[in-house]
Amino acid sequence: MSALFDDRRDAGRQLAAALGRAPAGRTVVYGLARGGVPVAAEVAAALAAPLDVLAVRKIGHPRHEELALGAVAPDGPPFVREPVGLDRRALPALRARIDAADAEARAMDARLHEGLPRLSPRGATCVLVDDGLATGATMVAACRWARAQGAARVVAAVPVGAAESVEALRAEADEVVCPFAVDDFWAVSLWYRDFGQTSEDEVRLLVRASRDEGVSGGVNAP
Repeated sequence: MSALFDDRRDAGRQLAAALGRAPAGRTVVYGLARGGVPVAAEVAAALAAPLDVLAVRKIGHPRHEELALGAVAPDGPPFVREPVGLDRRALPALRARIDAADAEARAMDARLHEGLPRLSPRGATCVLVDDGLATGATMVAACRWARAQGAARVVAAVPVGAAESVEALRAEADEVVCPFAVDDFWAVSLWYRDFGQTSEDEVRLLVRASRDEGVSGGVNAP
């Protein structure tokens, strides 16, 4: 198994090439926080579309926190898979996990948008970008958020993903773009030579820089 990408920016350029030309009409690109934003910045530049960030938090299993049952984005419906190994007595704990993830997503969203207006996907083609697709929970939650916000069309775009998750995502998005759908996937990080953490400061800088360039470069305006 060898790396496919030097880093997230390289992955973004390869993903942009796979996406091709910008869709007709208004398009908004959303990077899933935090690691999806460097990828999305390259996509937004290639499509000449405005960039925003979407905070999505995983919902942990009540008995196994490291196991994600689903995910939620601010002001979007939570996505929860069928809970395995849970009976009715565990439902209040699951509800608490959902509420905690929703609160985390809202708090992160507020931090990431400090000084940065949120862009609305209503009536637009909404391109949702992450750095990879493992279980697909966060991207499913993002797709459902976009639908709830009134997006005219939802495109889910990742540079690499587990083939099974990529296929399942087609039920949630109008289009799924993944240049490398892998059967023996293991983990997103394995496909990158450099998979360092993306900080919230870096996210804000990337979004701000993308919008500043758009002002002078004639972006696909929101």
